[in-house]
Amino acid sequence: MNDLCGKAVLVTGGTAGIGLATALRFAEAGAACTLTYRFGTADEDEVRAAFAARGAPPPLIVQADASRDDDTDALLEEMRARHDAVEVFVSNVSGALVTHSFEDYDRRGLMKSIGVSAWPMVAYTRKIRAVFGRYPRYVIGMSSTGPDHFSVGYDFVAASKSVMETLCRYMSYRLFDRDCRVNVIRSRSIRTEAFESTFGKDFYDFAMRLSREEHFLVPDDVAKVAFALANGSMDAVSGQVITVDKGTTFFDDLMRLWHERDALGLSR
Repeated sequence: MNDLCGKAVLVTGGTAGIGLATALRFAEAGAACTLTYRFGTADEDEVRAAFAARGAPPPLIVQADASRDDDTDALLEEMRARHDAVEVFVSNVSGALVTHSFEDYDRRGLMKSIGVSAWPMVAYTRKIRAVFGRYPRYVIGMSSTGPDHFSVGYDFVAASKSVMETLCRYMSYRLFDRDCRVNVIRSRSIRTEAFESTFGKDFYDFAMRLSREEHFLVPDDVAKVAFALANGSMDAVSGQVITVDKGTTFFDDLMRLWHERDALGLSR
């Protein structure tokens, strides 16, 4: 097993939701976590309290926009003053234009979505190599089931995640001999602030009329998979898109609603 104690773990967008859960999971193993956030999106005291509550080493929290090269450069220089290498890089930041109609399609918006949600996985990996002289041993991107399954307004998010998943496979090939494993985690619906900002606060209540609470994930479900990918037990896995969904992607459809219609009150 990989001893992560004292090793540097970088999680972009690591102060809330999946990012925070992932950082906490690594910190519990003794990793020295660096978390980034955009301006005005983090309560640093609350984040540090979450680490302290688990008896984990306090994190380095840095305000940095993952799509800005100057922010990335400053972040990595600050990390270089503390660490000789980056063991794990988790590309968790996501942001995209929510679309309501075909008229909302905009090339600039699409490129910005890719620049925020997909490209940082590549850009950070390259810059880590430039600053530290070696690539991270583990690169993990956070995706969703959006590329294969319809969600309202999710057009550009899904497109950017498709780009991330494709780049994952090619990065794994390009870095095959560099002691760098690249994987992406797909997850289904997780009730976070990002989830509500994308789909609206009423969607969850509506979904519960047609589903069960067990169909939703919690951030730690994804965090555990990220940790497994970097703790040494899955070093033979690279270039993969791993779906974390409790199996619901397969059966959460009209046929399930028909089969469970009595329990869901849909018989009439």
